[in-house]
Amino acid sequence: MTPAARTQAAIDLLDAIVAAAADNGAAADTLIARYFAQRRYAGSKDRRAVRELVYAAIRLLGERPANGRDAMVALAKTDPAIAATFDGSTHAPLPIAANEDTATPGIAPAWLMERLSASGLSAEEQGALTGRAPLDVRVNTLLATADAIAPELREPQPIVGLPDALRLPAGTDLAPFAGRLEVQDAGSQAVTLAAAAQPGMTVVDLCAGAGGKSLALAAAMANDGRIVAADIDRARLRRLEPRATAAGATIIEPLLLDAGREADALLPLRAAADVVLIDAPCSGTGTWRRNPEARWRLSPARIDRFVATQRHVLALGAPLVKPGGALVYIVCSLLDAEGRNQVDAFLAAHPRWHAEAVSLPLGRLHGLGVRLTPAHDNSDGFFVARLRAPC
Repeated sequence: MTPAARTQAAIDLLDAIVAAAADNGAAADTLIARYFAQRRYAGSKDRRAVRELVYAAIRLLGERPANGRDAMVALAKTDPAIAATFDGSTHAPLPIAANEDTATPGIAPAWLMERLSASGLSAEEQGALTGRAPLDVRVNTLLATADAIAPELREPQPIVGLPDALRLPAGTDLAPFAGRLEVQDAGSQAVTLAAAAQPGMTVVDLCAGAGGKSLALAAAMANDGRIVAADIDRARLRRLEPRATAAGATIIEPLLLDAGREADALLPLRAAADVVLIDAPCSGTGTWRRNPEARWRLSPARIDRFVATQRHVLALGAPLVKPGGALVYIVCSLLDAEGRNQVDAFLAAHPRWHAEAVSLPLGRLHGLGVRLTPAHDNSDGFFVARLRAPC
């Protein structure tokens, strides 16, 4: 592909990504994979170059653009080399008109930036939300140690305070390390420590998804105890079993919940858990470095729905905690509506519960919990709080 053809391919992809963001369709990564699966003629360098153009345009624009061309013209205005590819040649985009409309660069939609500011995020903190995320992995201590596996890796960097975490160069092939290494952001590893999981415990991972935190909990518990990994998403939960097998994590029990009737399946676990971990569905404002087009999918109404879901999940989780046990609430959001305000509302509704101090290797105190941000911690953004049930 010529440079101009790559630019046109990026425009075509951005058209699809913009439409999917408006309709809550497939993620950008999925759309890019489908696009190239139908274009086998594109070599690896072409695929990589087009992908970089697409994500550069997405990162540049806080507001969802009208279409792919508007997005790429905005990017071209920051890079003369890209602008030169708008030459109207075969497979190239048409030249940029002097008065052509274009998308406006920014960090996020204006209404969302107001909410981030109101949640205590400075301009510097907001600016870091759309940078590039590092490749972090967790060493599965059921099968390996960081010291033992490091010589097999290229340029592994330890992460202070997280002895089982390594930061690797982008593009590292992890296939040879299946089971021994799990891709997991340093922030995700840090907030999981708030569970203080110990061997012999019963832990409920209430929004387990594909089980990343369940696997980390199994390692922390030395495969001794019980972890119930519950979720309403059958497809995501199915991915946990092969991951757990590869990791040698034998104490994880997947539990598929029926949306709207979750309490029925959870009834046998009532007052049985030493720890209930809730990694709640959220806006994902802390993960924009990995999913920058997520900014284009959000609306005030959608955030309101997340807030309602979070309250619902907290209401499901609290009865599962045994007297004196703990509920750990986590969101990968930096909005107070989804973090500190949820904890405040829960404690107002459960006056016999209390928040405990959480000491983590990353993050800063925020309300009754701890908040991690990309600017301060070079990790995804999170809010985590540990709530203790009455004895």
